Amino acid sequence: MAGNPDGPIAILYEHPDWFRPLFAELDRRAIPYVTLDVTAHWFDPDSVDIPYSLLFNRASPSAFLRGNAQSIFYTLDLVRYFERAGVAVVNGSAVYQNELSKALQLGVLRELGLPFPRSRVINSPLVAAKAADGLRYPIVVKANIGGSGAGITRYATAEDLARGIAEGSVQLGIDDTALVQEFVPYRGGHITRVETLNSEYLYGINVYPADDSFNLCPADVCQTTAGEELARAACALDAPKNGMRVEAYTPPRDIIEQVELIARTVRLDVGGIEYFVDDRDGQHYFYDINALSNFVADAPRVIGFDPFEKLVDYLVARRGAGTEAVVAEEAGV
Repeated sequence: MAGNPDGPIAILYEHPDWFRPLFAELDRRAIPYVTLDVTAHWFDPDSVDIPYSLLFNRASPSAFLRGNAQSIFYTLDLVRYFERAGVAVVNGSAVYQNELSKALQLGVLRELGLPFPRSRVINSPLVAAKAADGLRYPIVVKANIGGSGAGITRYATAEDLARGIAEGSVQLGIDDTALVQEFVPYRGGHITRVETLNSEYLYGINVYPADDSFNLCPADVCQTTAGEELARAACALDAPKNGMRVEAYTPPRDIIEQVELIARTVRLDVGGIEYFVDDRDGQHYFYDINALSNFVADAPRVIGFDPFEKLVDYLVARRGAGTEAVVAEEAGV
């Protein structure tokens, strides 16, 4: 079983706007592709007739924010179906499973010996206060499956958390799981997002969130740090001006190497890994591994090149390599 090596690239997606620049670049090069909208989709597990040369998984765990929760776990089954059928997949089931669980991401960081904020994993608001024992306040309760800052609530003190539990403000994710995590004050007022392609460094940016916001989606950024307005074609319909600012930034070499190690470990073909530096002690902490990579808005102005061109180069190379080359690479041949 295998896909059709001469067939089009299939782009599996859910968000109606995020991938317009990708589609535009594919159109510009006249590369054959089809779009698969995972919000309403079906497949036959007994069928081996797959017409695609490559599947690019762009489905988002934040789909529940747009009324498309039905696509989230279905995507995992669908991607596994393509993999079992021998179709090469970009951002396959292993990395997508990591995308679906912040708890799993922290486990990966722990195994790699890399720093992350002190955290507890809970499955009920009733144990949030007990789980927070020994953590340094303020803390956040963070949904295991979130997106664009959704499902994150900050509590300044233990009393605030107890009040939140009593009032019902402690909400878990759609999988009834959440993190209780120390809130880290960002040094310089920003987080750093490092984008990778083929598990290698692509570019870095500093994102300055709006006041009291946990939304750090790079495609939603409004301005450069110099105050220049950015064109946000990728999120044009659902990204109101929000006060976020961005600047290009190249992390230290040791952090880039750590990012690339994370990407290789979780089999991240394309995605962003985020960290911040604790203003209290200068320690950097990784906190999110994003298999859904939304490149920064107006990238040529911010970072000096168009990452979608490099992404399409990669997709074409993967399409031409075929499944056998991917299997050999994963086996270390």
